[in-house]
Amino acid sequence: MDENDAPLANVSVIILGQQKGIVTNDSGSFRLKVPADKAFALVFTYSGFKTVQQNFLLNEGEEEMISLQMETGATELDEVVVRDNRERREVGLIKPNPKSVINLPSPISGVESLIKIFVGSNNELTSQYNVRGGSYDENLVYVNDFEIFRPYLVRSGQQEGLSFINPALVRNINFYNGGFQAHYGDKMSSVLDIQYNKPKKSAGSAYIGILEQGAHVEGVDSKNRLSYLIGVRNRSNRNLLSSQDAQGSYVPSSSDLQALISYQVSDKWQADVLGNISRTKFTFLPEFSQLTSSVFSPYYTQNLGVDIYFEGRERDAYSTTMAGLSTTYQANKNLRLKWLASRFENDEEENIDITGDYSFGDRDFDKSKPTFGQIVNPLGRGLFQTYARNSLNIVDYNFSHKGSLNKDKHLFQWGVGYDKTLIKDKLDEWEYQDSAGYSLPYNPGLLQLSKVTRSSADLDINKFNGYVQDNMAFGDTASTFTVQAGLRFNYNDLNKEFLLSPRVSASWKPNWQRDIIFKAAAGAYHQPPFYREMRRYDGSLNTAVKAQKSWQAVAGLDYNFFGLNRPLRLTAEAYYKTLSRVVPYDIDNVRIRYFGENSAKAYATGLEMRLFGEVVKDAESWISFGIMKTKEDLQNDFYQEYTVDSLNQPTDSMLVEGGWLRRPTDRLITFGMFFQDYLATNKNFKVYISTLYGSNLPYNIPGSVKYRNALLIQPYIRVDIGFSALLLDIEKSNRRSHSPFRNFETIWASLEIFNLIDRPNTISYLLIKDFANNTFAMPNRLTPRLLNFKIVAKW
Repeated sequence: MDENDAPLANVSVIILGQQKGIVTNDSGSFRLKVPADKAFALVFTYSGFKTVQQNFLLNEGEEEMISLQMETGATELDEVVVRDNRERREVGLIKPNPKSVINLPSPISGVESLIKIFVGSNNELTSQYNVRGGSYDENLVYVNDFEIFRPYLVRSGQQEGLSFINPALVRNINFYNGGFQAHYGDKMSSVLDIQYNKPKKSAGSAYIGILEQGAHVEGVDSKNRLSYLIGVRNRSNRNLLSSQDAQGSYVPSSSDLQALISYQVSDKWQADVLGNISRTKFTFLPEFSQLTSSVFSPYYTQNLGVDIYFEGRERDAYSTTMAGLSTTYQANKNLRLKWLASRFENDEEENIDITGDYSFGDRDFDKSKPTFGQIVNPLGRGLFQTYARNSLNIVDYNFSHKGSLNKDKHLFQWGVGYDKTLIKDKLDEWEYQDSAGYSLPYNPGLLQLSKVTRSSADLDINKFNGYVQDNMAFGDTASTFTVQAGLRFNYNDLNKEFLLSPRVSASWKPNWQRDIIFKAAAGAYHQPPFYREMRRYDGSLNTAVKAQKSWQAVAGLDYNFFGLNRPLRLTAEAYYKTLSRVVPYDIDNVRIRYFGENSAKAYATGLEMRLFGEVVKDAESWISFGIMKTKEDLQNDFYQEYTVDSLNQPTDSMLVEGGWLRRPTDRLITFGMFFQDYLATNKNFKVYISTLYGSNLPYNIPGSVKYRNALLIQPYIRVDIGFSALLLDIEKSNRRSHSPFRNFETIWASLEIFNLIDRPNTISYLLIKDFANNTFAMPNRLTPRLLNFKIVAKW
């Protein structure tokens, strides 16, 4: 009934969390069958009246009569989600909801943490990710059509700062994990295309957490011509790093300021300015590290440990500045032209001078003994010193034009671009190793360092690129066939190489009763060397390195169906990539060390499946599963295989070629899940769960041809969980006029538990030699269980 006791017809009555409901009849009555012995809530909504929620708990066979009076008042309409069918038709395209980024429980908040649920991860401390067997350097990132670069000297996730992408500013996320079209750039693995918000009114948000704090404001002028979007963030990983194996004083800090200013010059002209200033500092004074590894077998059991006492410190600094200007001319509804100019600069410094004195042997785990936790049977002792004074400055100037023309059933796209990249690089690092009083490598009468890298580079590279693409659509609404065909070119004057990359993709929606779309793509994805691919292990620069070439094929389907009493969406894609002129590399934590030569060929093949759905209404969840195999064959990877006698003396030898070996990113199985839910009687109490699993990864033994990538990093397993409660709802009429919160829309409080199962995941190994010159691998662990608390306010 309304306030005058008149019956209300067509009032929506829904059980909280369910997709469907009923409406009241002409007399305002309704009858609803509900679950027994289970708390639930009914939500009543009607245009022009305030939404009402009532909670119930009924026994088996019980019937309850209720009488409800609804009050008139302004009601915020339910959000209407308009889905772009392009997500279903384009190969490799995933469009996560940007709102999920704010809710995702993760030590590193950002869009990249959401992407990792789809592609897998082995390091929660970094915003970088591997896609379908590729390296970190094979991923493209765009923000409002400007290409974004990342720091290059970073050795470990602990040193990383904030990602360039500010999630509070994001409006749209397009992520391609393969098979992307010709209008995107020249890399082999993926594209992350971000579009920032277009403000329509004055608004803002702020959040305060143990690890990170930030705020953003947005608005428009009175004539709706000028709009602004400004965000600021600050992050400190000190609490996260204080529980690492290496104990000491961690002083990490990272902050950034971003702004997007848009001005509507006229009905046809618009100008946008995007700017970013980011500063990251990392200081570490290590004191002590205690690593342990256990060996179990039916015949042999041993607890191995290494204790390291440190002196010295590490001090790193990374700064990023970016300024971009774009102008858009909408000539008419069919023709759109855009010009872009930008300057992007990375300035990086790395200063390390650390000495470690270690003792290695059996560790006592008998709690009844006074030697518990100590090394009781020494197997090795030594000292090492690591020194580095490295600097890198990269400046990239970009000038480009892109356009589109819609004509009949064709959408033509084209673009040209010019990049001028200036690179100044200086490497000065060495490593001294002493084992049992002997300098390694041992040379009587001569002090020799185990590793020395000294070099400098000053490069000036001019690059040209462009593309043409035609997007065609045929058929009607019942049966549709689309084709995207394009061609890219790329040239740079450093290695004087001209590349052509044809790409084609297609989709077909048959006129079937089932809602299913088939899609496929094939093409060339050639990646010219940028900087790190040219740097050899010894520090020298090979400017003659050619582009790595990749030909890829993808086929898949997208299926909408109804299951488990709710709409679901299943996607599946199978892919194969063949690579030539590959530049091999090793990964240590997040540092990639290239061979600096086109000395290998490789392949990657696999299958990925994803299931999307809402366990409860308005709370999308998904599951991602993938299997993959990627191997490489290096040139001239020969080694001697010896035959020994009973006294272990060599009697014969044979020259053997290494053949096909696992690549550093070869992970057979990946699994990711993001789950959202809320209480059956209260939508304002929510839970979010993020789960990741990745099977083992190979790890390289430095200097070994026979045992390249022979070590194994154990499977990565991680569960993060978050709980959120609404402290202040959107209903402002209930607030007092003098309340300090009268202008806020919502305030949420969240409690997050990172690494819920306290899994000691491994990121790399420390190789230790004993007195008999045997080498042991001691694991370097990632973060243990940790609590985080944050408050998020919007106005």
